[in-house]
Amino acid sequence: MKIRIIAVGRQKASPAKELCEEYLKRMKWDVSLREVNTPKGATSAQEAPLILQELEKQQSLVVALDERGETLTSPAFAKKLSGWQDSAPANTVTFLIGGADGFDNKVREKSGFLLSFGKQTWPHMLVRVMLLEQLYRAQQIIAGHPYHRQ
Repeated sequence: MKIRIIAVGRQKASPAKELCEEYLKRMKWDVSLREVNTPKGATSAQEAPLILQELEKQQSLVVALDERGETLTSPAFAKKLSGWQDSAPANTVTFLIGGADGFDNKVREKSGFLLSFGKQTWPHMLVRVMLLEQLYRAQQIIAGHPYHRQ
């Protein structure tokens, strides 16, 4: 399975960036992180064309991280990923992480699934780490590794 992450904004040197790099190293799946550079203070409407342009580059199932989305337990997320592994176009799942204002409706409409990390608001740079950790955890759950404890 190939996993692409398209995230708005450039991550500067920080502990969060180091954690992202650590989880990317641990992955056995083909996982890539593409940063979409947007003008400072861009609105979700200004970010939408840049995100949609990235989506045109490869067929995939699109999952937007959005507060309106479905909240899943880690095992449920692993099960969903496992199902997508066989059904996603080109065996690829693309996760989208928006900017400070979230996503424009045009981006949500292109998404096959909306995923939420809860009702709280999270900084989009931290969401990268959270997503990568959950992807790693799902990989370990699917492999039957004891990383995840029930």
